[in-house]
Amino acid sequence: MAAEVAIGSPVESAVQSIDRPNLNEPKWDQTSYGGRAKHFFAVTNPLNLLLTGSQLNEAKRLVTLYKEGKVPANVTNEELWQAKYRYDSAFHPDTGDKMILIGRMSAQVPMNMTITGCMMTWYQTAPAVLLWQWINQSFNAVVNFTNRSGDAPLPTSLIAKSYVLATSGAVITAMGLNHLAHHAPPLVGRFVPFAAVAAANCINIPMMRQRELTSGIPVFDADNNRLGDSKAAAKSAITQVAVSRIIMAMPGMIIPPIVMNKLEQQGYWKRHPRLAAPIQIGLVGFMLIFATPLCCALFPQKSSISTSKLEPEIKAVIEARGKSMDKVYFNKGL
Repeated sequence: MAAEVAIGSPVESAVQSIDRPNLNEPKWDQTSYGGRAKHFFAVTNPLNLLLTGSQLNEAKRLVTLYKEGKVPANVTNEELWQAKYRYDSAFHPDTGDKMILIGRMSAQVPMNMTITGCMMTWYQTAPAVLLWQWINQSFNAVVNFTNRSGDAPLPTSLIAKSYVLATSGAVITAMGLNHLAHHAPPLVGRFVPFAAVAAANCINIPMMRQRELTSGIPVFDADNNRLGDSKAAAKSAITQVAVSRIIMAMPGMIIPPIVMNKLEQQGYWKRHPRLAAPIQIGLVGFMLIFATPLCCALFPQKSSISTSKLEPEIKAVIEARGKSMDKVYFNKGL
């Protein structure tokens, strides 16, 4: 095993003539949209799903050593960045636990392209809508639970209750919209899945993260000192995530229906209806490759909220510490 030395020690300085990167922050500037987009292209890369358990554990080991103030002397800065982004793709930022495979943001493209493509292919009958909306909202529930904010443990009973409320509310909404569009023109009917997903996200995300709304999420000062748990920050975090998810779904659920509606009017496609599903899934996948990271980047992962909007008890903590600050920070989740 490589020798481990403290960062900044003479041995470390002799081995590395350049400064070590700050792995507590993303590689790119998060105050700009471009920097956030680059960050999320790295985090949501579907190839991260192919990393083995040993590769992820090695990434975690390097990140942990770095946070402890030590680093293997023969590890380059580029290897440290690689370890950070492998770690970020698979481990929860607050709890440090390994996330459920299909719940990771790197699974968004392969999972969503399949589910969304099927939703938009089989949308004309109630049983098909019910099945695919249930599958979609079950997947969303896993994603929302996996990428929640905060480190408080969740009891199984609360998880089960949240899942039932989230999926049932979302599916009922989708079925209602499908019924309203039953007599609409064919192209309008193709947009029902998007309308259902948009409305369902406004139900699913708060339901799966309701613990945050009732108990709050951790907020920190600029030096990363925890100040307490804020319900106001939780509302802001969930709103940002819901907006991002709705916009994320738009390209893949609006452009393909228009394309497919045109194609199906042509003789060749009428004679080969089985091509509809793979083509639609492929189109959705192409859109999601770009939409997923670009929409995750709409809001900073480390978001902020004005201290004027915080609860009195947190304001009291800030005042007791003798600090003057205009805003505090929190992990918004994804």
